[in-house]
Amino acid sequence: MGIFERYLSLWVALCIVAGTAIGRLSPALVGGLSRLEISHVNLPMAVLIWLMIYPMMLRIDFTALRGVGRQPRGIFVVLFVNWLVKPFSMAFLGWLFFKHLFAGMIGPALGDQYLAGTIILAAAPCTAMVFVWSYLTDGDPAYTLVQVALNDLIMLVAFAPIVIFLLGVSNITVPYDVLFYSVLLYIVIPLAAGTVTRTVLVRTRGLRWFEDIFLAGLKPVSVIALLATLVLIFAFQGDVILGNLSHILLIAVPLLIQVYFNSSLAYGLARWLKVPYAVAAPGALIGASNFFELAVATAISLFGLTSGATLATVVGVLVEVPVMLSVCAFCNRTRRWFPAPSTVPGRVSGA
Repeated sequence: MGIFERYLSLWVALCIVAGTAIGRLSPALVGGLSRLEISHVNLPMAVLIWLMIYPMMLRIDFTALRGVGRQPRGIFVVLFVNWLVKPFSMAFLGWLFFKHLFAGMIGPALGDQYLAGTIILAAAPCTAMVFVWSYLTDGDPAYTLVQVALNDLIMLVAFAPIVIFLLGVSNITVPYDVLFYSVLLYIVIPLAAGTVTRTVLVRTRGLRWFEDIFLAGLKPVSVIALLATLVLIFAFQGDVILGNLSHILLIAVPLLIQVYFNSSLAYGLARWLKVPYAVAAPGALIGASNFFELAVATAISLFGLTSGATLATVVGVLVEVPVMLSVCAFCNRTRRWFPAPSTVPGRVSGA
């Protein structure tokens, strides 16, 4: 795991400090950037988000779906947790904490915003970081690739309906056209562009050149774009954050419970179904982690840069790495729960 992935929470914390300072010291600059909009889409933010998401979509190899039948029980467990449990359990936890247990500390308006942000976060399964988690737990790379590709295909059609349904049940108004435009702008187009780019370059230059040269060269772009996006978000939200520092901790509570609940559920189901460890471990991590880049982009599109929903998705970025590393450590310590493999699984290419 590279220095960026290992210390992601530290970089996010530094972005909070830098963005908040910029917002306080250069309000004219921040105001000018916030007014660069077309149809309620902030142009600087849209460019940065695209630079984050496009390199991740390049890693998705849909030819891997030919191996979807290799580990059917492992595939079933993660699909069940990702799409039939996680969004709905997050909606329940968000309702419990933000609308009831924490209601007196945050108020009804912010409660709705934080609930919306956590729902959006849970409705988007992780695409990129799971390759790192799979590597750290000696996961089966072929299974991990198949599961990510399958999740991305399902996300094309299921993300928007799940978000609409759960926000509607929570009595949170959502502009449907903006949500569908977000799916088109931040899922469909980047995924299509990534698939075409990958296909053309692998055919013309070879897989090794594509992974070792092209993808490796784009990785710093994605990292810088993510950090710049966080700085910009916190520059816009500086006053809100300074007035509500405790809210970051409050938002983290249901997010932490959600991660540990879903990873435990996926891992426990995999053990019950006698899934091999090399599939059970990455399955538990895929089942619990989130595509936070997409969640941030969607929250910004639906509720705005300075919204509580956007802040909630960013807190998801803040807690992701330390929590997932703890899940990795648990999986590594409990691999004896599973039958010893006859062969040692390979490592994830390009992770």
